[in-house]
Amino acid sequence: MRRRILALLLPRLPVERLRRPGPVAVWAQRGARRVVTSASAEAEAAGLRVGQALADAQAILPGVILVAEDPASDAAALERLALWCLRFTPQVGMEGGDGLLLDITGVEHLFGGEAALRTEVLARLARFGLTARGAVAGAAGTALALVRAGRGGCVATGQEAAAVAPLSLAALRLDRGLVSALQGLGLRDLGSVAAQPRAGLVRRFGAGLARALDEAMGHATRPISPIRPPPEMAVARDFADPVVTREGIEAALGLLLEDLCRALREAGRGARRMLLRAHRVDGAVQEVAIGTGLPTRDPKHLARLFRGRLEQLEPDCGYDRIALEAPATDPLTGLQDGLGTAGRTARREELAQLLDRLSQRLPVWRLAPQASHWPERGVRRIGPFDEAEGFEGWAAQPRPARLLRRPPFIGAIALLPDAPPSLLRIGRDSHRVVRAEGPERFEPEWWRDRPDRRLRDYYRVELASGARLWVCRIGLAQPGEDIRWALHGHFA
Repeated sequence: MRRRILALLLPRLPVERLRRPGPVAVWAQRGARRVVTSASAEAEAAGLRVGQALADAQAILPGVILVAEDPASDAAALERLALWCLRFTPQVGMEGGDGLLLDITGVEHLFGGEAALRTEVLARLARFGLTARGAVAGAAGTALALVRAGRGGCVATGQEAAAVAPLSLAALRLDRGLVSALQGLGLRDLGSVAAQPRAGLVRRFGAGLARALDEAMGHATRPISPIRPPPEMAVARDFADPVVTREGIEAALGLLLEDLCRALREAGRGARRMLLRAHRVDGAVQEVAIGTGLPTRDPKHLARLFRGRLEQLEPDCGYDRIALEAPATDPLTGLQDGLGTAGRTARREELAQLLDRLSQRLPVWRLAPQASHWPERGVRRIGPFDEAEGFEGWAAQPRPARLLRRPPFIGAIALLPDAPPSLLRIGRDSHRVVRAEGPERFEPEWWRDRPDRRLRDYYRVELASGARLWVCRIGLAQPGEDIRWALHGHFA
């Protein structure tokens, strides 16, 4: 299937996103000058132009509203529009600060063809108060060159070079110095530049010009960096009357879950993560995600997980489209034959559903061994059902189930320098030790520790109160050496 790309250009996005009535202009500091970087339609009609000195703009239109440039907000606005465009295709990328690229390959028939899709996108953007141009071509570079040159329409596959040949050099957005040099040679359109010997062109003006020219002519591919990776499976529903109430959102979610879980069942797969994307009437897009410990396609369980997260949604004027995606799926077969195996699988799934519900309120994890003998490096957190790799000799001696994140220093009294402690002082309280085992010595890991890190001697002790602790002496018990004791963990 041949690729088809829809390029959108929003030349007035920095000023139109402000939604201010009347003539408005955005300015920025460019070296020692303050210049206009974007102007509303009213301001342009009065004579303001991009690149114009700010003082000239104020003289031409004294009543113009001036706003300082805010690149971060401009980028955020473009990203919101990219998310909104996911209603048309799962692959949308941003281009510069004012462009979008939509890969519409294989989806154009859902909207009545390429021309109808382009018209619908531009009409919706116009309703949002945004000026936009759109062009469809078989190459992203071709579509971009057309909209940058002020053109639009749809270019048939194979006609890219002919479509861009008459365009001015501004379609490539080249450096001004490079454009001036080309125009000085009488090269004023893309066709005349493309007709020049390639070796001499590259030698004199660099490979960047040749690359940009090849992309515009459709001879080279311009990659699209998707704002969201395309999901493996997705379903969506459009609503003629916007969905506003919580009951309506839950009802729509239930229908989408049934559709997606049916597709997962037919494919023999399950999802471990799902994303609900709600498109508001005003163009805002809101997302809610859930995750599961094991692959699942149980709509009732997934609905319970979503229920607590739906509070994050702010319908305001309502949603006219709600989509549900499974970004990645895993194989999921039915229960194995045999009562014993079936029972174990069912219990595992019940445990997974319990952990999924808990994980919506608090972190859920378990500890797994790690290749290190140093206590605080010997374990790491993993998911409840993630595979844990074992290491030979790991935790051959008893260890606390969980170490203290910040071991407190304590006082200790021992009958001999290397003997176990007989009395511990923790805070203001003193505790008599009735049993002790050790020492177990740990040497620093010289390949990763600092040179001055001291060894530790660990003891397992039981207090008169019945509490069992894991304490360590830091440093050698030698005359003149300052040693310290620390409490590192509790035994169950």
